[in-house]
Amino acid sequence: MSSAPSGVRAGSGRTLRLLRGAARLLAAAGLAWDAYLHAHLAPQYDVVTASISQGDLFRIEAGLASLAALLVLVWQRLPGDLFAWSVAAGGLALLLIYRYVDVGQLGPIPDMYEPIWYGDKKLAVLAEAIAVVATVFLLITHPWAVRRRGRRRAGRRARRT
Repeated sequence: MSSAPSGVRAGSGRTLRLLRGAARLLAAAGLAWDAYLHAHLAPQYDVVTASISQGDLFRIEAGLASLAALLVLVWQRLPGDLFAWSVAAGGLALLLIYRYVDVGQLGPIPDMYEPIWYGDKKLAVLAEAIAVVATVFLLITHPWAVRRRGRRRAGRRARRT
């Protein structure tokens, strides 16, 4: 008797593990590159301030991305994958918002509108996008999600008969 979840071929377990491993490496690499870029650029943005400087926000992003990369590689649990997705997706969303929308100063957060593309910003978008796609794959192929989809399919089949 196969122990594979309903709707998943028995031989696909090894392939899925390999794909999930590759996704973990891609997510960690994207997050690590994001962390490096933000740490590297932080001193240049220390002059953009309100109550907190944009450089400090870059350092916070670098720390969060570093932690997320570590969690995705070492802990390999759903909460870590969710954290990694939120860091990558949040960073990407904020980068794109501040590229295209002049939000202005929001309380202690400085006006970070920067309507230009340059090399490091393009690399940050690429790194964050790779991390988002990889973590989405990890989330939708997580054993919990696969089992849940299998139970739903089994329930639909049982109702049809």
